Amino acid sequence: MEPTPKTWRLRVELDDSPGALARITTRLADRDCNVLALSVIPVPGGVLDELVVRGGDPDLLPADLVAAVRAEGGRCVGITRADVRDLVDAPTAALRAAGHAVRDPGTLCDALRVVLAADSVVAVPDSGVEDPGENCARLVARDGTVVVARRGWAPFTQVELARARALLDLLAGGGVVAPQPTALVTGDGMAVVLRPGRTGDEDAVAALHARCSMGTLFNRYHAGVRTVPRRWLHRLLSPPRGTTVVAHCADRVIALGQLIPMSTPDSAEVSLLVEDAWQGRGVGTALLGALARTARAAGYAELVGWCLPAETGLVRTAARAGLVASTRREDGLHRVSISATGAVIARPGVRESASQQIASG
Repeated sequence: MEPTPKTWRLRVELDDSPGALARITTRLADRDCNVLALSVIPVPGGVLDELVVRGGDPDLLPADLVAAVRAEGGRCVGITRADVRDLVDAPTAALRAAGHAVRDPGTLCDALRVVLAADSVVAVPDSGVEDPGENCARLVARDGTVVVARRGWAPFTQVELARARALLDLLAGGGVVAPQPTALVTGDGMAVVLRPGRTGDEDAVAALHARCSMGTLFNRYHAGVRTVPRRWLHRLLSPPRGTTVVAHCADRVIALGQLIPMSTPDSAEVSLLVEDAWQGRGVGTALLGALARTARAAGYAELVGWCLPAETGLVRTAARAGLVASTRREDGLHRVSISATGAVIARPGVRESASQQIASG
């Protein structure tokens, strides 16, 4: 089976001279690259050209594309892997995101992530970020909610930030409130809060892993994990273009759920980790339901989980959440396909004490 050609998203700064962009595209064509999409972003003193490029050579590297741009006098200010969703033009993507956020305030962070083409957007305490920097943007909604957007592959432009502020103004003008955490009460009377994960949760998430049994960790990571390296914690809480939801009781994080886009535009990978003492009490069901609502609002039709052949917990959890799931064997694991379009229900004995949906970041 031949390797799949790679698709890249580039932002290029060019001299304001006739034919500069044409020379860049000709140089890329010489490298057997096909330009799939092109947009122009105004910036002070000129413009940035954003190109989505597919290389005919599977071994094409980002450095090869950067060299092609430099050879024609351009400067590559950002490059990252792209997928089919990046072929949707920015106005269409922004309108869809705004529509989702109007219908479901819990998807505000997801909508901002689309508008900003950000790696992550999370709600934070007002003092969460003092000096964001060019790859980190701090936005404040009219109700005082603070959200922080991060993007590692390119700085945010003022045009993109203006679009994000316009979305916040639109939602505020329409009476849409910012997403709030969701409180649940388990059947045995314990109060649990679901909320977006944030960077300040590293120590609590590390402690969660330390309290989990080896079996629970093996079912989650499919490897013998006892402690989590510090570098993992940031990606667990702020996965690029993904969503993390934590469940906590009192001052402890007791569970963690993630939703991460896959290469196919309609699918997202889902994973859950629930502390042993909290398994079977509806926490995992609530997490999966929150992630399914987020996925549906973002336009995903399928959630995909990977389980060991003898592990049936995710299938049972999906059934309790009212989601249809099917499995098939793939690469020695069970690929669990969960429909994101089903009616999410609460597990018997678990009550929601807030009507808001979980926020995503």
